[in-house]
Amino acid sequence: MARHMQDVRIWDIQDRTDRATASRPWVVRWKVDGAERSRAFRTKPEADHLRARLLVATRDGDEFDRSTGLPASWQPKAAERSVHEWVGEWLAEQWPEWQPRTRRTAVEALSRFVPAVRPPGAPQPPTELRTYLVATLPRDADVEAVTRCDRWLRQWSPRLDDVTREMLARAEREFSTGLQGQLLAASVVGRYRKVCHACITRAVDLGVLESDPWPPPPRGRRNRKATRIRRSVDTRRLPEPNTMATVIDAIRTHQPGSRTYQVMTAVAYYAGLRPSEVVMLRPRVLTLPATGWGEIAVVEADIDCDEPGEPKTGERVVPIPPNLVALLRSWTAELDLADGDLLFRTRNGNRPTASNWSRALRRAYEAVGQPPLRVYDCRHAAATTWLRAGVPLRVVAMRLGHSVETLVSTYVGALEGDDAVANDLIEAALAVPDATNVGRPPTASA
Repeated sequence: MARHMQDVRIWDIQDRTDRATASRPWVVRWKVDGAERSRAFRTKPEADHLRARLLVATRDGDEFDRSTGLPASWQPKAAERSVHEWVGEWLAEQWPEWQPRTRRTAVEALSRFVPAVRPPGAPQPPTELRTYLVATLPRDADVEAVTRCDRWLRQWSPRLDDVTREMLARAEREFSTGLQGQLLAASVVGRYRKVCHACITRAVDLGVLESDPWPPPPRGRRNRKATRIRRSVDTRRLPEPNTMATVIDAIRTHQPGSRTYQVMTAVAYYAGLRPSEVVMLRPRVLTLPATGWGEIAVVEADIDCDEPGEPKTGERVVPIPPNLVALLRSWTAELDLADGDLLFRTRNGNRPTASNWSRALRRAYEAVGQPPLRVYDCRHAAATTWLRAGVPLRVVAMRLGHSVETLVSTYVGALEGDDAVANDLIEAALAVPDATNVGRPPTASA
């Protein structure tokens, strides 16, 4: 079978000595199958040396590794890679498949993980190492290296096959602590652990490691019980429907952008949408009849600064009440939008910012004498309103994009008082005319 011919191009050395801040001004740039690579050096002879080696490898027909951009023959043996090198390779492999939000989470987790995985007796990493890793770990990052960080990583990042369970357990404790020494939320720590463990597991899958060295989580009774506990919404602080209607009316002021935030808040409350779903609505997903109820097809969500993606819990269709239908009909008529345009833009065509939306909503709460709440609480208020109105759990869950289990555990406060309603329904179904006669033997006939 013929081997795939790689497209390798090597450019002349780039001179950045005219930049006062460039500590490594001589840059070697090359491309492997369309992916650009670069290395910066302090002196021109160092850059010449790398470029010459790359040219020789190209002339000899060496295979280039796509994850590193270097000839495969230059790579150390699989298990001799350092943790830092393996993390970079794994990120490069996964990068094309991830959404921007996932990429950021992975880089943040691994930038904490790499310095924490170090052999006993190793000195503390440089204070700027985490920032350096955030900048250099992403695929095709082109930044000027920090010598102190490079030197620490080369000396103290252990070989992958030298990593022990004790080192990983200590690393897990360290990256669960914030930059100010505070303990991070359990959900954040769990997310970091999942990313870092996946990186190590991939090495096992590819045969780089013989077995998974990561220690299993504690399985004590307290830990098992804690994982089942969900944080419920304090429904007592959420406004009633009349209050929410007053707040939505109060959002509109003399400010030109206030009308936009008024309609956005109405959608978040009356349709129960997430803020990330509200900002990605388009006319084509709206069904707005002249009278009666309409619908919103929730098919997009903002996953990273105006980048559309799939909603968090998948697509769904949400019925909307007549007052929201009328408001959206008026809004789309004012703007004369095409089907593919976004409903909510500023006068300059930009996305409405979360901070401005939150500020407009906070002013409205203060104007009606209510304590301020977050934008996301409009969705919580919607769920609470529906549940207290007696809408079946399955229907509320479908409209919010939740499972019934998640719905009940999150909004348990809105279900208080259901026992009395349930008792009345059961009593009516049993149709017992006189409870005092239950259990007595039938009267003998004459």
